[in-house]
Amino acid sequence: MTTPRMPTGIALSFVCLGLLGVMPIISNSRPGGFDALGFAFLLSAWQVVFAVPLLAWGLRKPDKGIFGAWLAPRARRRTLAVALLTGAMFGLSTYLYVLGVERAGAVSAAIAIQAYPLFAILWETVFLKRRKTPVELLLTAALVGALYFLGTGGTGRIDGISPWFLLALGVPFLWSVAHVIIKEELGRTPVTPAQVTFFRVLISTVFLGGVVAVVAPSNFAATLLRVDFQVFGAVMGFVYYLELIAWFHAVRHVDVSLASSITTPWPALTMALAAAFLGDRIEPHQIVAFLIVAASIYGLLVASLHKQKRAA
Repeated sequence: MTTPRMPTGIALSFVCLGLLGVMPIISNSRPGGFDALGFAFLLSAWQVVFAVPLLAWGLRKPDKGIFGAWLAPRARRRTLAVALLTGAMFGLSTYLYVLGVERAGAVSAAIAIQAYPLFAILWETVFLKRRKTPVELLLTAALVGALYFLGTGGTGRIDGISPWFLLALGVPFLWSVAHVIIKEELGRTPVTPAQVTFFRVLISTVFLGGVVAVVAPSNFAATLLRVDFQVFGAVMGFVYYLELIAWFHAVRHVDVSLASSITTPWPALTMALAAAFLGDRIEPHQIVAFLIVAASIYGLLVASLHKQKRAA
């Protein structure tokens, strides 16, 4: 078992911050004609390629995770069903990520993805019956208000809300549901995180590849044959997979709350990079919304830590 080392966890959390900040820039820098669906498929396929070495390395160990365990037929069926369901959800979220960044803009989509804690709180309240303190409810309301303000383009008018911003919110929604399902499965079976990640990206690739082949077969062929498409798919796939692995190893050394607090400002990095490399105009309402969202998330993390200390 790895001995937790806080400096390592903190360093890896900062690596995640940098990777998260640069991913929207890579996505919106792809060549013209490379549609969101094809890009989502290709980057997922490259993630599979990058996931194979770590999976193979894990099989050399005595504890081979799910490959070294004998599961009952019922457990095998449940694990397969979970893998297919969450893989499809992650595949869809990858497509929504690329499309949301493209249509809503790199900055607005990056802030929208920060709504992940909001959905996590929702599932905890509805399914786990965890009651929230008045402070947590107040901070959640501030988070919702900031996202609404951003979604309306700073007008506050319901008729001004961007459908593409709402689409970007689908990314953290799908992530939160899939992560709850996977967390439950990790506690029931000996599957390792490397194996979960591999099957996640493999099933996502099959799902997205099937959709592309049916919906736009000509785009499917072009996606596979063009070298410039392959280059951008490989770069994005590598960065995305590296972020997943860095995050997993970070939370082995530090608490999730600390790692999350370090990565929270990543939309600010996206803002700077979008202005520098994409020529995007950073609007005042985006800065205001980001500051409120970041402050709300930090507040929720602190409130959660205080609640855990009182419970202990």
